[in-house]
This record gives sequence, C-alpha cells and structure tokens, in this order.
Amino acid sequence: MDFMTGLKRTDYCGELRASDIGREVTVAGWVQRQRDLGKLIFIDLRDRSGIIQLAFDESTEKEIFDKAFAARSEYVLMAKGTVRERSSKNAEIPTGDIEIEVNDLRVLAKSETPPFEIAENSQTSELTRLKYRYLDLRRPDLQRNIIMRHKIAKITRDYFDENGFIEIETPILIKSTPEGARDYLVPSRIHKGKFYALPQSPQLYKQLSMVAGFDRYMQIARCFRDEDLRADRQPEFTQIDIEMSFVDMEDVLTIGEGYMKRVFKDALGVDIATPIPRLTYKEAMERFGSDKPDTRYGLEITDLTDAVKSSEFVVFSGAINGGGSVRCINAKGAYSVLTRKEIDKLTEAAKGSGAKGLAYIRMADDGTYNASFAKFMTDDEMKAILEKSGAEPGDVILIIADSKNSLVLSVLGALRQAVAKKMDIIPAGKYNLLWITEFPFFDWDEELGQFVAMHHPFTAPMDECLDYLETDKAQVRAKAYDLVLNGIELCSGSIRITNPELQGRIFSLLGLSDEEAHNKFGYLLDAFKYGAPPHGGMGIGLDRLIMQMLECESLRDVIAYPKVQNASEPMTDCPAQVDEIQLEDLGIGIVSDKSV
Repeated sequence: MDFMTGLKRTDYCGELRASDIGREVTVAGWVQRQRDLGKLIFIDLRDRSGIIQLAFDESTEKEIFDKAFAARSEYVLMAKGTVRERSSKNAEIPTGDIEIEVNDLRVLAKSETPPFEIAENSQTSELTRLKYRYLDLRRPDLQRNIIMRHKIAKITRDYFDENGFIEIETPILIKSTPEGARDYLVPSRIHKGKFYALPQSPQLYKQLSMVAGFDRYMQIARCFRDEDLRADRQPEFTQIDIEMSFVDMEDVLTIGEGYMKRVFKDALGVDIATPIPRLTYKEAMERFGSDKPDTRYGLEITDLTDAVKSSEFVVFSGAINGGGSVRCINAKGAYSVLTRKEIDKLTEAAKGSGAKGLAYIRMADDGTYNASFAKFMTDDEMKAILEKSGAEPGDVILIIADSKNSLVLSVLGALRQAVAKKMDIIPAGKYNLLWITEFPFFDWDEELGQFVAMHHPFTAPMDECLDYLETDKAQVRAKAYDLVLNGIELCSGSIRITNPELQGRIFSLLGLSDEEAHNKFGYLLDAFKYGAPPHGGMGIGLDRLIMQMLECESLRDVIAYPKVQNASEPMTDCPAQVDEIQLEDLGIGIVSDKSV
C-alpha cells in the first residue's frame, strides 16, 4: 500500500476549471469509475466537491499506469499531475472541459465491492443504504444536502448574532417535565432510583435565561421525543431555539420573518416576500381544513350549510340539526382525473378519517352532471349547491356532512391534499410561508371529556380572553403562533406568562395543584419572584426547514445518521442490550416481557 509521503492535496476535485490548465495539482478522493481503453485509462475521481477525470496514456510511467489499471470502484487515491484540456468534453459536469495528466499516483486504501453503487438518486432499498450509511453518505446528492445543512446553520448563527442574540447552551440532562410526548429517561448511577430526562425542548432554561437578563437568547439545540415516527419526525431532532425579552408578538414575528428572508436568500438565492401572510387558526381551519395549510394551490373549503338547510336529505339535515355543517371542495377541471373509481378511494379515505361517507357531483364538459345524492334533492336545492360551490363543466364537487364541524373541516383538509396530489397541481420550486395565529388556548379531549392545554402551560392567553378562562374555555385564544411552509409546520412559539397570579389560574384550570405545579416547575416559578421581564420566543425545526428548502421527501435525506420508523439505527444496531454489570451499577433490573 502506498502512503502520502511527499504529496499534499492542493485542490478539491470538483473545483478545478479551464482556468487551471497548465497548473500542477494534487487531488485525492474515491474512484467513481475506471475505464480501461487499452493504451488509455481514465479514472473518475470523486470527493465531496465533485468529480475530476484522471488520464493515463502511453507517456505515463509503467508503474503508475499499472496502478491505474488495478484501481477499482471506491479505492482511495491521491494523484498529482498537470491540468489539461479534455479532447472529449463532458458538458454534464462542471469539470467536463479538463482532466489531469497524472505523473504520480498513490493508492491510499483499497475497497471491497460496495453493496450498492455510489450514485445519485440510488434505487437501492433505503434500509440497505441506512445499514451502510457511511457509503450512502458518499452519494453526491446526500453530500450536497449535508453541506447545505452546514451552510444553513452558519447563516442562522450569523443572522441571530447580527440581531443581538447570544448563543447559550442549555443542559441535555434535565428534570423530566413531559410536554405531551414521552421523555427519554436516563438513569443516574450516583442517585440510584432517580432519572434525568433528555430535553424535548430547552423551554424552561431559555425562559430562565430571560430572567437572568440575557435579553436575547438563541441556540441550535438538540431535542428528544419518544414518539412514533413519520416522514417529518425523528426521535432526536435539531431546533433553532430563540427567546426575546421586552417584546410582544409582533417583535418575535418580525425577527422570524427576517430570518426566513435571510436564509432563503443566502442559501438558495430565493427572495421571500415579507411581511409573511397571516391567518388566524379559525380562518385556516374554515378555508383549508388544517392549521398548517399548503397554500401553493387552491381547493379551498366552501360552506354549503345555508344552501341545503331546508333539505330533507337526512345526511345533510341530520348534520345541520345536530349543530354541524355541510361543506365541500371544488376540484376544478378534475372530471377526467377523479373517476368513480378514484372517488371510491377518496370515500374510503374519508371514512378512515371519521366521516360517515363522501357525497359528490361530477360535472361533464357538456354541463350535465352525476350526483351521488341527486335523487334526494329538489332541482332548486341542486342549483343552489352548484352556484354556492362555483361548479362549472369539468369540475368535481366533494361534500362532507357531519354534526361535528371540526370533523367536517379536518376530513376536507385531508381530501384537499389527496386531490391536489392526484391532480398533480402542487407546484415544485415554490415556497409559501404562512403565519397561523390566535390558536385556541384549550383543546377538548374526547377521551377525558374535558378541556386540556393545546400548548405548554406557560403560553399566555390573549388579553381580551382573560374573562373567559373559568367561564367559557372554548372562547379563549392564545398568544401563540406557528410558521407553516408548504403545508409543514416549521415553527411554534408564544408569548409567555410572567404574572404569578395568572400562572396560578392556568395551572388550576389544567388540574395542577399548587403542590404539583411547584414540584414540576418550582424553580421557574421561584425565579419569576425576582423580576421576570415580559418575553416570548419560538422554536424552528431545522431538519424540517432544510427538508422543505431542498424539496426532500423525508427528514432522513437531510440528517447524516437518522433513525428509521421504529426509532432504531440499522448501521449500529441501536438500541442494543447492555452488560449486566452496567445495569447493576445503575440499580436497574430488566423485567422480562411475558407476552413474547
């Protein structure tokens, strides 16, 4: 095996250009491909910056030529030579006009045949690629994602530094204060029987930093939640966490908008228009059926209740008389796409979301229509529905009726997304940001039969809603806000409660006794006795932001070493059993699962 004696890398492979012709350079990397043409050998050498072609011909020393002949995919090479113009150019790569005429070649490491080709947009199963993630990460598309992540993190720190924020690292081993999801618990060896928790967010510490007088805090923080995974969830994730003192909601949103404008411009060259549009929670639900709507396309919800309120059709009348509503979306021009077969699929999806069924009207191009419920309606009622829904030839109207308005809206919100995908009307390369404000302070829990907190208990209610706290919880709105990008929630935040009396009322309404509140949050409540400034902040999901900016389908495409659906890591076979002696040190015993 050769060594690097006498050679030092001078350039990255993908950074060389025609302007470097005549220069003597040294490059290093992995063999992407070797092509043996008899008296000519070409090697595509790859590093994180791209590919350069190495050339070996009759003028090459035999020893070097033989090394090139023996090189195989993923060998690690270092090559020294002179940059020259290629006789056969390759317009598909930035270095396609040049090659290196090699006069010194070192084989730094050999490689077995990899289990899959190191190539962009690999079709190899994800599980296989994750098992060999160190090989998967050699793929240029993944490397670009990880390098972009680094760039975005730097832009983030620069922006908040320029705006007076101080980065403060908060503890990873903290007291357990579940915020909705389960905590990951860490047993203590010294304090047997007691546990640390991994933070779901730095919420309490960043508020304490405001009490400490740091005024503007930020952190690119690691957070942990023991919950079921989805494409946009991981058990450990990264959050851009900020908190600000002496501010109101407008100040926090302005900082957030400035950050979005900066990061999109510096990272992607995309101009984000500000101010970012806003919708209240109520408006978002009634128009889009979601508190995180994708506004890149229409398909807005229309309320048909008034148009059918006199109908004898029991599906509609029963919903309305039960205090609910009848609403629809109009899939413009979808007649040929939403066939009866496709509508049957949508009906099953709607039932799976809790609806009793799905009514529809399909309008042919000649203006005639077929409606699943027409025989139960008068001509005037059908005319009213068509007018209210804005139906035109070629349209398909999808209708949901239920005594629960929340169910009608949420089902139509899900149908809206499904129909947009079937119609292929979601534009690529478009970034629609949206603030959602005035969230409900309380959320009705059907199982418990009572109102519970929609946010963490330190979120402040809106001033005009204070009188409703004890008398009409459904009317209470929070000083809370989310930032949504193309239908994905990027950020949640709120103005915090700093009034001890109001905080006590909130704890009481949430069923926490003074003793319980002090046991869970005593250190924060004690801190507030010593002068807590008004403050608020937000947490922006860095992983989600990058996933959306790069238009990836999964968080795993922008995280170097992600977990899979069951929260395991195939590469390291984690989580794993530990030695019995480690458990003894912690005073822990494993209870066998008798169901296995």
